[in-house]
Amino acid sequence: MNIKVLGFLLLIISGFSSFTYADADSKQEKIIERIIERIIEWPEVPLKAQQIITEHALGRKIFKVKQEKIILMTDTGEKNKTFLYLAGVQGLKGKKTWIIVDKDGELIDIEDEDTEIILEDEAENRKSKKDKRNN
Repeated sequence: MNIKVLGFLLLIISGFSSFTYADADSKQEKIIERIIERIIEWPEVPLKAQQIITEHALGRKIFKVKQEKIILMTDTGEKNKTFLYLAGVQGLKGKKTWIIVDKDGELIDIEDEDTEIILEDEAENRKSKKDKRNN
């Protein structure tokens, strides 16, 4: 009897998973597929993109510039090829931020680099200070 119940459950699970897979496949949203990423020199960045990156860097040091060639898939299935420029900037306290701009100088995003390790270290430092006070 346990085999029949197990078989029935597997049948139901596989049925739901196939519906979920078909639903995800039928949606035609914008999909970004990254093709090429390479490190480039500052003069290789288009002037409009340089201006926007400099404006958002706020005087911080640019430590790396990357170029990514991507393909944007639209709702109608068209493929639009474009380039994105990623500039890594570092603040005075070592905080790293990535400024992402397209080839026409349009700001796409500004992302802070993950600080999970730093936060863990800070929590550990607080714990050790608390332990010292208790002793």
